[in-house]
Amino acid sequence: MAEKKISLTREGYNKLLAELEVVKGEKRRQIAKDLSEARAQGDISENAEYDAAKEAQAHNEKRIADLEAILSNATIIDNVSGPRSEVVIGATVSIKDEGSGEEFDYMLVSEAESDFEANKISATSPVGRSLMGRKVGDTVEIQVPRGTLTYRIKAIN
Repeated sequence: MAEKKISLTREGYNKLLAELEVVKGEKRRQIAKDLSEARAQGDISENAEYDAAKEAQAHNEKRIADLEAILSNATIIDNVSGPRSEVVIGATVSIKDEGSGEEFDYMLVSEAESDFEANKISATSPVGRSLMGRKVGDTVEIQVPRGTLTYRIKAIN
């Protein structure tokens, strides 16, 4: 079964590629060292350090597989700056909350690249889905667990 293509900005692709290098390199080596030290303590059947290292190894290998899948199915969006006529992945959208008057700037990215702290929201999130394809001046209503949000699009870059 073919995997779905994932749209990533160049920055997001490079960030995931760098993470892959770390988890395949230094993190794998550290886990191997931890396993070796735990084995050296003797009986591994009741060795908490060994169990923790094996669990860390499993999580690390899962992350490697996830990153490799994302990167192998990535489509890089290079042209992410400048004005746009509608909201697309890679666009930064300035919106105003019609209820509170607050203004926000969000960059729409793929799930793999989303980082709320950096104002990068997934295009598949409720807010992201509602903004996709919209134009400056459009008002969108978004159903979220705490009710309905109403945003007006002020700018798209």
